[in-house]
Parts: sequence; structure tokens; C-alpha cells
Amino acid sequence: MSTFDALREQLLDAAAAFSGGKDALPAILSGMVDDVDRMLREELEIFPVCHHSPASALAMTRRLRDKRPKVVYLELCEDLRPLLDELRNCRLPVALQAFATQLDGFPAGSGPLSVIAPVTEASAEYQAIAYALDTPGVEVVLVDRSVDHVFQWLPQETDGETGGPAPRESGSVEDGHGDEAALQGDAVGVEIGDLRPRFAELEKHLLHHGKVRHWSEWWDQYVEQPLTGADYDTYRQAMALVGSLFRRLRPDGDDRLPVDEERERYMWTRIREHLAASGADPADCLYVCGAFHAVSTIAEFGLRSEAPYEIGPRTGTRWLYGLIPSSHSAIEAQFGLAQGSVSIAAATWAKAVKRGGVTSFRLEGQQGGRGKRAAKATPKAAPPVAAEPEADRLAGFLATPPALDGLDEDELRGWCVDIVRLARRNGYLASTADAIAVFETSILLAGLRGRARPTPYDFADAAVTCIEKDVVPGRRDVRRLCEILLGGDKIGMVGYEALPPLARDVYDRLEPLGLDLTRRTQQRVLLDLKADPELEPCSDLLWTLRHLLPDGAIRPIMGARRLGERPIQESWDVALGRHQREIIELGYEGVTVEQVLEQRLRRKAWDPQATAGVALAAVEDAILYLGGRRLAGELGARAVELLAAERTVDDAPEVLRRIRRLLTYYRASEPELPAWCEDFVTAGYAHYCTLLPTAFADDDAGVRQVGAMLGFLFTLESLALSLGCDRAQLELAVRQSHPRAPAKVALLWAAQTQLGLLTRDELRARCDELLANPLVVPAYPLYVSGFVQALEPVPGLAPFVVEALSKAFARLPDPVLLPWLPTLITTLRRHAPELVPVLVREAGRTFPGALAELDTWTPPWERPAGPARKAGAAPAPSGPVSALLTRHPRACDAVAALLGCTAEWGSAGQENGEVRALLARHPVTTGAVAALLGA
Repeated sequence: MSTFDALREQLLDAAAAFSGGKDALPAILSGMVDDVDRMLREELEIFPVCHHSPASALAMTRRLRDKRPKVVYLELCEDLRPLLDELRNCRLPVALQAFATQLDGFPAGSGPLSVIAPVTEASAEYQAIAYALDTPGVEVVLVDRSVDHVFQWLPQETDGETGGPAPRESGSVEDGHGDEAALQGDAVGVEIGDLRPRFAELEKHLLHHGKVRHWSEWWDQYVEQPLTGADYDTYRQAMALVGSLFRRLRPDGDDRLPVDEERERYMWTRIREHLAASGADPADCLYVCGAFHAVSTIAEFGLRSEAPYEIGPRTGTRWLYGLIPSSHSAIEAQFGLAQGSVSIAAATWAKAVKRGGVTSFRLEGQQGGRGKRAAKATPKAAPPVAAEPEADRLAGFLATPPALDGLDEDELRGWCVDIVRLARRNGYLASTADAIAVFETSILLAGLRGRARPTPYDFADAAVTCIEKDVVPGRRDVRRLCEILLGGDKIGMVGYEALPPLARDVYDRLEPLGLDLTRRTQQRVLLDLKADPELEPCSDLLWTLRHLLPDGAIRPIMGARRLGERPIQESWDVALGRHQREIIELGYEGVTVEQVLEQRLRRKAWDPQATAGVALAAVEDAILYLGGRRLAGELGARAVELLAAERTVDDAPEVLRRIRRLLTYYRASEPELPAWCEDFVTAGYAHYCTLLPTAFADDDAGVRQVGAMLGFLFTLESLALSLGCDRAQLELAVRQSHPRAPAKVALLWAAQTQLGLLTRDELRARCDELLANPLVVPAYPLYVSGFVQALEPVPGLAPFVVEALSKAFARLPDPVLLPWLPTLITTLRRHAPELVPVLVREAGRTFPGALAELDTWTPPWERPAGPARKAGAAPAPSGPVSALLTRHPRACDAVAALLGCTAEWGSAGQENGEVRALLARHPVTTGAVAALLGA
């Protein structure tokens, strides 16, 4: 006779009456009873749990004190075991974390990889850990797959407890938690006992008939509350029955079940290996796992199973382990729980411990919490008892309605008064009448939902209904205020001793600032570097942390870090306590923040997608935050390689902006330019000369990019020529360029003007021809836009650009001018630092400064030219200078051609009396020039 024969017959009779025995219902119900029976008959005691369940934690506490096991097998990644000892240095909730950036055996580009396992005091796993670590002679063994296997098997999983942040429950609200909901980032979460239906229709059915909004509320009402006061045998059988229900009622083709079964084989294999190696008595052991796994049907289930199973090897990935702070809202966001459900569970746990007189376990030295430390007495051996099947507790539990607590008016009244007080502090116009309304509405909602007493969920719904009318006056809504009232979003903190070396180094180096870095609030600090030069290392560290940490952790209020600048005073807003997770994860990358920054800059520059602009940005960061020339030189050499390998000019504006700034810095602070700068200029000169004709003709290359190429070639031309470049290469590139787009044509004309291939008069004549041609007038704004972009490579063209803009505004018809204005304005706004100052200065020199002068003002380009020189007349040369210029006319001819002068040479014998008189009055100057020229 089986223990559950009577219960099985009752369920089969009910199934036959309900469905007529024509569907799978009898097999499901019978299978559920068989699952529970198989778990109870196992030689190793299995303790089924649900994660963050107060009922599970209470049952665990009672069982540990009664049984006093010597070995506790825990469903948790086996390689996280060394972290358990560090929990005593932390304030819960925290999360165990494994982190990897350098991957070996995983697809490229899939890192960094992170696994977290949150721990709260109101959880069965923490009670087991605290008992095992603080009780002499007790061993805790983690038996679940390693974090490496988590990611090896992850592609097979589509949903479930080992996955990224799960979808939030219907009816839950994520607003109001801010950064706390993201404390665990995008890490993969693992927990003990994820009990939630995998059949969407089943969950919808339970929520509908339970008259609740989300799964957490259903679980609290129909599982947590009935099992909180149940005895251990009843709890164990009921929890296993729920696990069996969800295991059997799963959709066909559930991809997660094979992974779950693989985990179960892994855990049972590890348990058998440990028992064989240690020789422990199974009667002195306790296996803590999720209720879903407690009723497994695999062949490897149980200690007496002989089914072979081989655990696969790990990859070569190097995993780093540590603790990070967590919070109730982070756990809710990670695992898709209703907002406030973990806080309510913690409040339920605290109330049950106080009411039931249970002494919970807490690690010695643990920060926070109200539980008592685990007793250090040697565990007493359990008296030998003959193995007998456990009695059937399920039949009575399922047939008898739970004894629910009656209405606690004092508790509910206190909630109502406190929520009104909180609401008034947050801007709501709440009063005593609202407190009464919340009280009555809570009772009403509980009655409508078939509850003997209002739950925290009923109270929160009633408060939202009665207090929050149509708007939220402050930062927090009423539902968030209810969470604060019922326990709040408790946030953990990793203690100093449990921090990695990098985090401890940061705390030590910032100690002179006198900040409490464990506070989660924002703190203001003022650094007077002139009066207290010893604070400069703190300033350097703050700037480095600002570069490495996300926005909000370190925020400068006054002061800036730029090339060649050192501020005298700085003011900072520091909130490192709120971003402890990010600091800890920096510790997985290096020993100091400087080492981490150097590694990141190297990865950034040697990334396959890196460009020359990215490498130059890394050079600038290396100079600003690390100093020295070694790393900057390596990154600069990498920038030269990337520039020479580029086949597009998309990055040209960024390259020009950064190399100009770096050259200015080195010229001002160093006796000579670094070798990589010279190589970059010469390589860039040749590279852009080669790509210039193609860029002018390519429609994908924008005007801004071509203008930046010309800016590089013209503004750095003198340096490039001094380093051995050939100017003929640039002239050939310009002559070979044949653009079709009007804006690029204007850029080409500007380049030709700069090279002397086109005079200003010829350029002006071409633009006048464009304005005079009615077929080209609609495209004239595009030419002007090109001239505006040419201000960067050819700043001397500013007077002509002002002239072209003035003619455009004066002569273009409105249908052409008005549609062009937004484009011109956005162009000038986008490039304000480079283009606008040049235009404004030139316009200030060109246009009158007073309104009264405007009526008589004539634009320079419309003023009549000076009197024409008589034919054949030429300025008469005089003295040895004129004779020298006459003997060597090529230099003067080149200058004349560049300036657009067409005068001819006069006779060498002509003399000018005024010039002779001037030279006679100042013979010293003439003698000096003669001596210089060797005359």
C-alpha cells in the first residue's frame, strides 16, 4: 500500500466526474501524486523551495534546527562556493556574481558574460548558508552546473530562470525605482526554485479565477499564506505537489525542459560523487532545490540510480567572481516579478518570525538584519529512527480550507494613517477622510476577492483608488509610496573586506576627501588644488572614474580636463555608493583603474571596427588620464596604420579635429613632435591626396568629408612639406578632380584658388555667370553651401564667402531663397565652432558698424575700381634691389600671378627720384639689405 493511495483514488474519482475519463486529466492528477510519493521515498531528504518565499524560509529554519544536518546540498552554481564566506561582510540583499571579459570557447563578440545569483535574508538558501557556515562540522556543497555551463547551455534556453531580465508581469509598474531596478544590469540570473506556470493559458486561468492582477499576488494568497503556518511535512508535500503541477502542465515543445533535466542529472551526479568521496551518511544530509526539480522524472534521480552521466568539460574562459549590491526592485526586474512583491515577502517574513517565535539564522558579523546568529554548538546527531513512509498530509491540507487570520484592524489602520502622511509629504492633497476611505476600500476589495483579511496588495489598490486621482504631483506615485510604507526597496551593500582590490584601492585613494562612499546619496566635494596640491591625485582619480563609470556616478560641476589645461578649483557630485556594482565590475578587469583604462584604450584602438578617429580619441584619453608618452605613442602608431588602411573618407572631419588639437598640444608642451605625429601627417597627406579625386566624384562622400580632407591638406601642408611631402601630389589630385555636385564644384574652385590655379577675379566671374543663368539659379544655393564648407580648408576665402552670401540674399528669388534658408541655418549651427566665427569676423569688417552709415554704404564688390594705369607705364625700379629683381624675375612673376597682377617689367635703366631720395635718407637699411644679398 502506497502512502497516497487514498488521495490518488479521490483525485481519480474527481477527474472521472469532471471529465468523464476521456482526456489526460486522470493521468496528470495521478502522476502528480506519484511525483510526491517518489520524492518522499528517496533516501536523501529533499527540501523543495521557491525562491524568495517566506514560507520556504520559515520551513527551512525549523527543519535545520530539528534535523541538524551535517551536509547541505544547495542548488547553486558550484564554482560560486568561495563567495559564500564573504556574505558576512555585506549588507543583504547582495548577489553572487561571475564575470568574464576574455572569452575562450564562446562566440566572438558575445562578451562580456555575467551571471548573478541574488541572496536575501527572507530566502531558504540564505538560512541554509548561514546555518552551515556558522555551525562547526557542517558543510555546504553547491551542486548545480558551473557558470561556464550556464552559457554553454544558454542557446538552448528560450525562457526561464536562467535568462536575462524576464518580462514583467501584467499589471506591474516599473516606474519609480530608478537606478535600483538596474543594479544587476543585463546579467543572467540564477535562483533556487522558479515556480511559475510555463503554460500561459494556465496562468491566465489562475489569475482570473483568483481575482488577482499578477502571479506574485496569486502565489502569496494561495500558497504563501496557507503554508506559512503549516508543519514541515505538510509544507514539503504541498510544495512538491505544486512543482509537479507546473512540471506536468507545460506546453508541448517546451525548450526549457531538456535543460532543466540536464541540470537535474548534473546535480544528482555531483551529490553521488560527494557522498562517495566524503563517506557522509545520507541521513545526515539535506538537499535543497527548487520544487520543480524535487519531483524530477529523470533516470538519474536518486542516490541508488546507476544511469550513466558524464559532465562535459568547461571552456577555457577565465571567470572572475565577486559580490555586487542588489535590491528588491533589481530582483523583481531580473526575474519578472510584480513590483513590490519581494518587499512584501520580506515584510511577511519579518512578521512571521516575530509572531511565530522562530529564531532565524544570520551570519556572524552580518551587517543589518534582525535575525540572530546561528548557534555554534556542535550539531547533535539525530536519534536513529526506523525508515517509515511519511503520513499523507496532502489529503487533509487540500480538503480543509486554510485557517486564515482575521482582520487586524490595528495593522490596517496604521497602514492607512501612514500612507496619508507619506502622500502629503509627496505633494498629494490627502486628508483624514482619505485614510478612512482607504481603510473601508481595503476591506471591500478583500471581500470582493474572497479574502478574510486585506492583503498588502488590496491595501495598495485601495490607496491608489482613493488618493491618486488623476496626476502624480511628485516623483513617486501612490503605489511606490505603499512599497516604501510596507518595507521599502531594501538595497544591499558589499562590505569593504569583500570588495575586489581595485574597489578597495579607489576607496583608499579617495579617503582624503572625507566622503562616506557607502552612502547612496549624492555628495558634493570642492577641491582647491592651488591651496591643497596634495588633492591632485584625488582629482586625477575622479576624472578617470568619470571616464570609466556611467553617467551620474561622478559628475563635475566646476572644472574641466582638456589638453594643456589644469583647473585651479574643481567641484564634484559623487554618488559612488549608488554605483558600487560598476566599481566592483571594474575590479574584474584589473587591479587599478589606470590598468583598466589602459586595457580599454588598447581594446578600443585594436578593435576590428576601429578607425583612425577612434585611435586618435584613445591617444587623447591616454594623455588626459594616464600621462606619459609610451601608451600615447603606441596608440598613435596604431592610428597611422588605421589611416593608411582606410578606403573611405567618412572619418575625415573627426581625424582633422583631433590631429589639430594634438599637434597644438605637443607644440605647446613638448620640445619636438613625437615621431608618430610626423608619420601621421605624412601618411595623411599622401592618403588624402590619393583619395581626393575619388571623393570628389563619389556621391556617398559628403561635402563635409571632402572639406575636411582639404582642410587636412591645406592647414597641415607646411608641416607635411617640411617632413618631405611633395606639393605636386596635391596639385595633381586637384587637377584630376571632376565633381558633378554643385557643392563639391564650389569646394574644388576654392581649392584651386588656394593653389593659385584660379584667381579671385575668375572665381567671382564664374559666380556672377551662375547668377546670370536662369537655368542654374535654382542650384546656386548649393554652390554657396559649398563655399561655406570651404571656410575650414581655405579661411582666407572668407571675404568672398560673405560676398557670395550677400549676392545670394540680394538677387535670388524668394521661391529659391526661402527653401534654402533652413539648410543654411542648420549647416551653420552644426558647425558653429569652425565656420561661424570666421564669417562673423569678416562680416563685421565688411558691413558698416552703425545704422546711420548703411544708407551711404556701398559693398566693396560694387565699388568702382581704381584709375587704370597708362599703357606701358610701370613703376620705375631703383637701386640694387630693382636690379636684383630684374635679373631674377621668376619670383616676382610667381607672386604677381598669385595676386592676379598682369603688369609687365619696365626698363632696368629707369629710375625714380622719390625712391632714390628715400634710400639716401636711410642708408643703413640699404646697406643691410646689400650685405644680406651679398651685393
